[in-house]
Amino acid sequence: ATKQVLRTIQKLQARIGQLEGERNEPIAIVGIGCRFPGGADGPEAYWDMLRAGTDATGEVPADRWNAGAYYSSDPDAPGKMYTTRGGFLPAVDAFDPHFFGIAPREAMQLDPQQRLLLEVSWEAIEHANIAATDLRHSATGVFVGIISMEYGSHTLWSGDVEQIDAYSGTGSSLSVAAGRLSYVLGLNGPCMALDTACSSSLLAVHLACQSLRLGECSRALAGGVNLILGPELHINFSKARMLSPDGRCKTFDGSADGYGRGEGCGMIVLKRLSDALADGDEVLAQIKGSAVNHDGASGGLTVPNGPAQERMIRQALDSAGVQPEQVDYIEAHGTGTALGDPIEM
Repeated sequence: ATKQVLRTIQKLQARIGQLEGERNEPIAIVGIGCRFPGGADGPEAYWDMLRAGTDATGEVPADRWNAGAYYSSDPDAPGKMYTTRGGFLPAVDAFDPHFFGIAPREAMQLDPQQRLLLEVSWEAIEHANIAATDLRHSATGVFVGIISMEYGSHTLWSGDVEQIDAYSGTGSSLSVAAGRLSYVLGLNGPCMALDTACSSSLLAVHLACQSLRLGECSRALAGGVNLILGPELHINFSKARMLSPDGRCKTFDGSADGYGRGEGCGMIVLKRLSDALADGDEVLAQIKGSAVNHDGASGGLTVPNGPAQERMIRQALDSAGVQPEQVDYIEAHGTGTALGDPIEM
């Protein structure tokens, strides 16, 4: 009887060790797709732009809004913005609906963010050397950070009810932005759109990793998208004194005077490391660990909380099994503001 008990204990200990290993298994990045300002249409072009130190900011494109009509150097001027710069993509209205099996009439009502997600996700899948047709009926998850509903304000909620058609709601819905990816690709894994402001894309990746470790999905598409289509938020952020007048972030610098708004889309293909190695995938990077929390009460609704962020960093290090002294590169939120920068630093 004693031997039987010992064997049972050993089996349970082995299973616990196996579960611990699964819970902490690194997640492999096996594909990348991106579309960023400055001509960064793909990871290689993005890397070249970073190496060259290219300034990807510029004036508001004429097809977005009449920048001169809304500009004033006085931040208190009603209905005005004190900067007309940011990081913008060209030709966000260009789209091939037939490629994705979408009728032209429906495509007219599609938020350009949905179009961009489809294109960049397809590019990420190709970058991972995966045929899109092989993903049909697979347990592939979709996790998308998306916060802007500007297109809907110009279509569904424009005040002109006669332009509303059968596609207006799905064309502007944030949940459908993620759901359309699963629909077009025929994916059966978890699917969700996430809005946690600036952290939306990072949270999407965090939840994708958790889902993979739990076995909810076999691979995942994770990332985010943002487009700046109207002047309203530029005006709002000008009133809150958040924006840098020259449209550039000068993070952790004495000249920091706000942040520059930008747009783009980035999606990555994720798999459990053991699966990626077994499948012979090229592993571009590994996600060892991650953590999430909220600042809670702080000096203000938009003011960061240093101790809360420190606790989260400790949780992420513990999750990854990494010591602080092993970290040799940090990418910061870096708003470039006199209030946020010192707390983050």
